[in-house]
Parts: sequence; structure tokens; C-alpha cells
Amino acid sequence: MYDKKQGNENSWLLLISGKMEIKTDLHLGDAKDILLDIPSDYCDLIFTSPPYADQRNKTYGGVHPDDYVDWFLPISEQLLRVLKPSGTFVLNIKEKVVNGERSTYVIELILEMKRQGWLWTEEFIWHKKNCYPGKWPNRFRDSWERLLQFNKQKKFHMYQEEVMVPMGDWAKNRLKNLSEVDKKRDESRVGSGFGKKIANWKNRDNVYPTNVLHMATECGNKNHSAAFPESLPEWFIKLFTQENDVVLDPFMGSGTTNIVAQRMRRNSVGIEIIPEYYEAVKEKMDSVQLCLFEPEAGYEKT
Repeated sequence: MYDKKQGNENSWLLLISGKMEIKTDLHLGDAKDILLDIPSDYCDLIFTSPPYADQRNKTYGGVHPDDYVDWFLPISEQLLRVLKPSGTFVLNIKEKVVNGERSTYVIELILEMKRQGWLWTEEFIWHKKNCYPGKWPNRFRDSWERLLQFNKQKKFHMYQEEVMVPMGDWAKNRLKNLSEVDKKRDESRVGSGFGKKIANWKNRDNVYPTNVLHMATECGNKNHSAAFPESLPEWFIKLFTQENDVVLDPFMGSGTTNIVAQRMRRNSVGIEIIPEYYEAVKEKMDSVQLCLFEPEAGYEKT
């Protein structure tokens, strides 16, 4: 495990300063092992989609739903260590159906991660707007996935203005002639404590988005069995990081997160256990130096 007291701390700080070129560091191996070599409090954003329970058996072997939490917790323990106090961890995951019933492994994982020290801050929904139709005897086709947001503390870096969206055509008529009620706070009629003041939205071009993201799936699978669209990590990289920050994907897959991070001028670290995927991403990144860690920097395990 990295020990800051053993030196090299200053060289790490130089690497992530604005004076250095953007770096992408790729690692072949098990995330549980590779993460041990990353310094504590190093990453600004962790964005990843691990293999789901009992899925991608041909590539990742599959983890049974009953074993999933025990399999993931040693990894999330290291992610908690390497994430900065001001950073964010976004986990793209979805429970599966087992014997006609929804599995509870995602809920169980959330609870165990809270016991581990994580704060479950928010949950985003990725609505796959180009999802193909389908039907099963007791359910319909999934057209959404979870994106769970975890943090180490209640105050973290979040750049909401970077993901604002246009107000929409509804505002043209709705805000044209305001009533007296619209000009003051209108409390909820059901006693929820919520309220709104319509006049606040006048003369605004953009508003904050909701926690439902409407994005198409990745049409070309990029030689990977579960690639997500570039727009997905891009949105969260905008929301939670700035240029020269460090983004980590411990289940790199087709490298989408790292490719987007590099394009957005963020340093990144990618870890992948499948050699074919690792080599494919490495080939894509040949135009940049694949070393965020200084070659001469040593690490001491304790």
C-alpha cells in the first residue's frame, strides 16, 4: 500500500498540477490488487460499471448474486481510500431477475457500503431512450439503469452549472403573464413543506437538470459486451471534476471513461482484468503517453 511518508508525495502533486500534460495510466490486472498501489486521497472522481451479478459470464466469469456483496466490498474499501475527501464515486449497476423475482444484491451492497463508511448521497437514473421493446411473462423490458452516487463527506466538489439544460418552450407562455400567486412562494397544498415561486424562472435561459438522464445506449459495442455511451461518463465528469483532475475507472472495459476523460483534459487511471480489452484500449490511447505515475516513483507496501 502507498505510504505518503516514504516520499514521492511532491512528485504526485506535480503530476496533477495544471503545469503537466494530461496523462492516462492503464493497468492490466485485478482491481482489488492494482488499487493497493494508488495513493490515498488521490482521485477526484471514480466512475465505473463493474460486471453485474451472473452476467458477462463468457468474459468476466460472472459473480453469483449471493456472493456479489462479498466480492465487491474489498474493492469498494480501496476505492474509499483512494478517493479524495472532496471527490465522488458513481457506480453504474442494475439488479437482475432471479427465478422471476428481482434480486436484492444492489440494495444489500448499498447498505454494506454505508457500514463501510460511504455516504449514499444520490441516485441517478439512466433512461435508455432507444431501448428495443420486449416482454416477458411477468415483466417488461428494462429501459433504465441505476447510477449510485457515493461520497466520503457531505461537502464535495460539484459543478452544477456545467450540466444546466435549456429552459424549454413551456416557459414562453407560462411566464408571459404572471398572476399574483406566481409572484410569491406558493406552498404545497399537501403539506409536504415544498413550494415554488414561478417568478424566479423569468428571464432564465437555462435550469438545473433532474436526476433522470435520457441518453441512448451505445449502438456500436466497441468489441466489448457491455459498453456504455460516451455521453454517460461525460455528463458526470462535467458535474464532478475540472480540468487536470483525476478520474478512475477500476473496471475499464472498452475504455470509454478514460477516452472521454482524456478528451476533456482530465488525467485518468484505468484498470482492466481482461488482456484483450486492455490491449484494445491501449492501442486507442497510443497518441498519448500511457503513464500518469512517474516511472521512477517507487511504492512501498505496508
